[in-house]
Amino acid sequence: MGDSLSAAYGIELEQGWANLLQNKLDQMQNSDNPWRVINASVSGETTAGALARLPDLLAEYNPSLCILELGANDGLRGQPVNSMRGHLNKMIALCKKYGKVLLLGIRLPPNYGKKYTDEFEQSFAQVANQNNIPLVPFILDGIAMHEQYMQLDGLHPTAAAQEIILDNIWPTLNSTLEFQ
Repeated sequence: MGDSLSAAYGIELEQGWANLLQNKLDQMQNSDNPWRVINASVSGETTAGALARLPDLLAEYNPSLCILELGANDGLRGQPVNSMRGHLNKMIALCKKYGKVLLLGIRLPPNYGKKYTDEFEQSFAQVANQNNIPLVPFILDGIAMHEQYMQLDGLHPTAAAQEIILDNIWPTLNSTLEFQ
C-alpha cells in the first residue's frame, strides 16, 4: 500500500518496483513459497486516505504481509507529522491482525525547512520502533540525488530506478519473510 512511488507514476505499471518484486518472487516460488503481490498504491495518496481504504483491502485480500510506503504526500502538503504518525500507527495495528508489516521510509526535499524535514524523516524510525516492525529508512537511497534516475518533476523515479528501489527494499523484505 503506497503512493505514486509504488504506483509506478509516470512509467508503465509493469516497470514499477512492486511488479519487479512479483517477478522476483515468481522466480523463487515453489509449493512452499506462494507469494502474490497486491499493489494497492494510489498516486497522490496520503496516510489518511490509505487508512480509510485499508480495512476493506485487508478484508478482501487477507494479506500475510503488508508493505506500507506512505507519507510523502502528507509531507509535501505540509501536514502535521503527528497526524501522519498516528495514521501509520493505526494502519500498522490493522495490518498486524493479518500478519507482518514492513514500513518504507521517505525523505522530503530540503525546501520544507530543516525542522520539519528532520521531524518527518525521524517519524518513520519512531513508528517502526514503537510497533516493533522492520523499516527501510529511505527507499530512494542512491536515486533521489541522481538526475538520471528521477523524472523531470524531480519527485518521481524513472523506470531505470525501479530495480534500485527493489534492491533497497529486498534485504529487509527478505529477512522479514525469512526466505532461504
